[in-house]
Amino acid sequence: MMKNTLLTVLLMLLMCLFHTKPLQAHGGAKHGKAAQTEDKAQKPDTSAVERVAPDEHAAHVEEPATAHARPEDFPNKHPLVVHFPIVLLLIAAAVQLCNVLFLRRELDWMTTVATLIGFSTAYYVTNIDHPHAVGLTAHARLVLDQHDRFAVWTVYLSGVGLGAQLLNQFLFKGRRWSVAVVALVLAGAAYSVAMAGHYGAQLVHIEGVGPQGKYLETDHH
Repeated sequence: MMKNTLLTVLLMLLMCLFHTKPLQAHGGAKHGKAAQTEDKAQKPDTSAVERVAPDEHAAHVEEPATAHARPEDFPNKHPLVVHFPIVLLLIAAAVQLCNVLFLRRELDWMTTVATLIGFSTAYYVTNIDHPHAVGLTAHARLVLDQHDRFAVWTVYLSGVGLGAQLLNQFLFKGRRWSVAVVALVLAGAAYSVAMAGHYGAQLVHIEGVGPQGKYLETDHH
């Protein structure tokens, strides 16, 4: 009964996190310089729009179906697959940490499936279809090195976590200490994949590596 109550409270807290919005003074209205700054931010830069949406992309407006890019349109498959390990390994770690308390077989299976798919996709994007960057600045190269380092750690830790979870589930039959060991390993994998994702986002959105194949060797896997 106590475990069910705690599980209900945990689910309610997660729902609150998803639906919480920051409060604003004056009924949500902004005044002074803040309002002026927001007005300026909302005005589109015509020249920027023209650069982002050239004439050859005008058909996307007339025919929405053409806006859907095919897998072969991407320089490589890395951006199509990389979000799976990010999401699934974070979920696996969170579920396993909860299962230290609840010791539920259903949660055990959720961890196993999420870790299996998370490890497989992490291995794929790190070792099979990882884009090769060229012509980077020194700073961008430093960011890429950090991204690759955490990506490798993600593969190692998620692989160890998968093996430990299989032993926990089928050999040790979900004993609390074995569940806790798996939770610690998967927490490390979750941290690594989060950091790899952070540096990957920095490469794309700050260093400009990847958009439209920029700085990438498209024939390298």
